[in-house]
Amino acid sequence: MDANEIFGYFGALLVGLVLGLIGGGGSILTVPIFVYLFSLNPITATAYSLFVVGSTSLVGTMRNIKKKNIVFKPAFIFAAPALIAVFLTRKFILPAIPEELITIGTFQVTKSILIMLLFSIVMILASISMIRNTNPEEERDAKESLDNFSLLIQGLCIGILTGMVGAGGGFLIVPALVLLAKLPMKNAVATSLLIIAINSLIGFSGDVTNYEIDWKFLLPFTTISIVGIFIGIWLNKFISGQKLKNSFGWFVLVMGIFIIYKELAI
Repeated sequence: MDANEIFGYFGALLVGLVLGLIGGGGSILTVPIFVYLFSLNPITATAYSLFVVGSTSLVGTMRNIKKKNIVFKPAFIFAAPALIAVFLTRKFILPAIPEELITIGTFQVTKSILIMLLFSIVMILASISMIRNTNPEEERDAKESLDNFSLLIQGLCIGILTGMVGAGGGFLIVPALVLLAKLPMKNAVATSLLIIAINSLIGFSGDVTNYEIDWKFLLPFTTISIVGIFIGIWLNKFISGQKLKNSFGWFVLVMGIFIIYKELAI
């Protein structure tokens, strides 16, 4: 095992720690870890990321079910179009994208580069959300009441995004549940984990027949990430996750910019 792989497995623990400490954001690290530390193809990395994200979110969901923090009706209204979108994206849309897209001078935009650029944009949007640290509940009263149709459309869009980049999209789901479903923040975060678990695992099922899955690698990585969640939940008793969110947001922002630079460097 080389140094990159050691850092990679430490990264798996970090993913779980962040999820346990701040309730989201950790899954945004899985694709860069797979691509840059384990040298996986970005398409394979997004597939593996969906499994890791889905499994770790499922663990958090089981905990939230016991605490009765999940509101199931908006979860299923949101998840229904999202899971269809993420499955179709992974099963049909992503495989249909040609390996070579366009050539600009001596620089060729490939499918892998496109995926990493999309992922970097998601990272930057997520980082801005964490740095601003805005509570959607503060804006909720100023919004007009929106019907379930808006929740369905939001779920569809996030499902496509999740399918493309292999990230759960919690930084988008939580505000949607607060503003559109009128959920308190605590319930929105818990309900978001259920939606992420459903979307990610359904999306991953679309990859099982398209790509060869290295279970001997993926299962230990996921197990380490789940261990990290429990450590993070325990540390949350002593460390304020809200205070960490801003610092982690800056880290994710730097990572997003780094990925753009690395992928576009000629």
